[in-house]
Amino acid sequence: MTAIVYAVPVFFALIAIEALVGLRRGRNTYRINDAVNSISLGILSQITAVFTRLIRIGIYAAVFQYVALFELSAGDWRVWIGALLLYDFCYYWHHRLGHECAIFWASHVVHHQSQDFNLSTALRQTSSGALLGWIFYLPMAILGVPPLVFAVVGLVDLLYQYWIHTEHIGKLGWFDRVFASPSNHRVHHAVNDKYLDKNYGGILIIWDRMFGTFVEEEETCVYGTRTQLNSWDPVWANLEVYAALIKSSWRARGAADKIRVWLKPPGWQPPDLEQPTDKPAFELSTVRLYNPAVSTGVGILSAVQLAALVVAACLFLLNAETLPLMHSGLIYTALVAGLWAIGGLLQKRLSLVEALFIEAAAITCLCQPLGWSELYLVMKPLSLSLAVLAALLRGGPTSMRVLLVLGLVASLAGDVLLMLPGQFVPGLAAFLTAHLLYIALMTRDAPLLPSRPAVAVVIAIAGSVLALIWPSLPSGLKAPVAAYVGVIALMAMQAIGRATVHRSGASIAVAAGALFFMASDTALAINKFVASDATLAALVLPTYYTAQALISFYVLPRPEVEPADMPPHPQLTAAAA
Repeated sequence: MTAIVYAVPVFFALIAIEALVGLRRGRNTYRINDAVNSISLGILSQITAVFTRLIRIGIYAAVFQYVALFELSAGDWRVWIGALLLYDFCYYWHHRLGHECAIFWASHVVHHQSQDFNLSTALRQTSSGALLGWIFYLPMAILGVPPLVFAVVGLVDLLYQYWIHTEHIGKLGWFDRVFASPSNHRVHHAVNDKYLDKNYGGILIIWDRMFGTFVEEEETCVYGTRTQLNSWDPVWANLEVYAALIKSSWRARGAADKIRVWLKPPGWQPPDLEQPTDKPAFELSTVRLYNPAVSTGVGILSAVQLAALVVAACLFLLNAETLPLMHSGLIYTALVAGLWAIGGLLQKRLSLVEALFIEAAAITCLCQPLGWSELYLVMKPLSLSLAVLAALLRGGPTSMRVLLVLGLVASLAGDVLLMLPGQFVPGLAAFLTAHLLYIALMTRDAPLLPSRPAVAVVIAIAGSVLALIWPSLPSGLKAPVAAYVGVIALMAMQAIGRATVHRSGASIAVAAGALFFMASDTALAINKFVASDATLAALVLPTYYTAQALISFYVLPRPEVEPADMPPHPQLTAAAA
């Protein structure tokens, strides 16, 4: 993982060179939105590996220790050469099953979603590969390849594949017949009928020649996936196929079919779910390029924000082994939030101010655990100030927008007051006011407390929390805290009841926001009055900002997102010319 960090400057230097070469040749293969998305997915993959790498390496090491048939020496160069060849052979089958089996495609699809083919595409990697990918490399452990050798040759195999993601290197003669090359790999990324599911080799293409999966590049390649992602959301890119598989498995009637959905080729459906008239057969000529229009300024800002996240991610990866798990989790969450915000901005799901609010909130959540006290004094009021500004710039019914803005202003006041010594009760009063304003806001488009089950459940939860903290409360705080608990419980009851009336994704998000408020205040109260706990303290701000984001983003109607520009795929245009 450290080696990848040190390779980052090389990756970006080569990306810059490739982009300049493309511009000079009049054949630019980059779009800033696609490149930002691919690099975002690369960052997400690497920071997720901080938590998942033990699956792959740990299982391999255990099998090596207890099952290995031989004891191969890491000091023998022949072991290294043989291990690299064996790894590449195992990788071929890992890669091939990644296309031929739905559960493995759910992970691997991330690498193929880009409709461009350039060096940034090489960085577009899955975050879930470690969950099952280790299975394919167990033969190496059984044969006695030491874990160190396995890890190093795996890195070599991965790094080799970086340079073959380019359209600016043509055919290479004999080299193409032996090794994975740009020409061979362009075929692999194409959705053309004759190219589909071909050329799996990582370093050597001879595996494809041996097992009948090799095709030479002839016609123009059209890149992407046949079911287009049409999103710049890096989180959804990783979940897209899993979500579809879960849905199909849930709807399948037979127990065997519920399992087959995961093991059959991608797109397979049980007979009782097949609806051939709903989805026309794939036609290459109908492929369109997903390309939501954004201003040059937004594009540049997104690239600058991404550059900052690349630096932050590299620092995280370099120090991950020495960080407490809680700190690692907070940094990971902040980085994911930043990547998600950039995707939302490029896709126009978020306004610029909303994206900045998410990023500021993510930084604020890190300040206290990491000891950034001075920065905390700036970022905490800045975060809610951005939320207020975003609400002011929103459309929607005037009365509802006024109540939302006032609620956010009261929350901002509460934030500032709680930062000051001896201002706990005034801060509590400010937040109580904010919650009352949110309750008033949620009664503008729904009856008061329309769901009795929601009332009963929330009363039970709030009562339990109050019973837990009550003995530890100073006598002077019992009445204010009890009133506060009652108001926040009322807000949660109203939000959940409102969701049962509207039955929309937005109303459910607002209800979730109210529950996050309860979670944040519960963590704060237990940590302050019952038992000081670093984990609870660290959870207060992330849950608080999640609550504010869900309510402020979704309680008012979201602005209509303009349909994305979907021109014909440029490779199709080039082929026609």
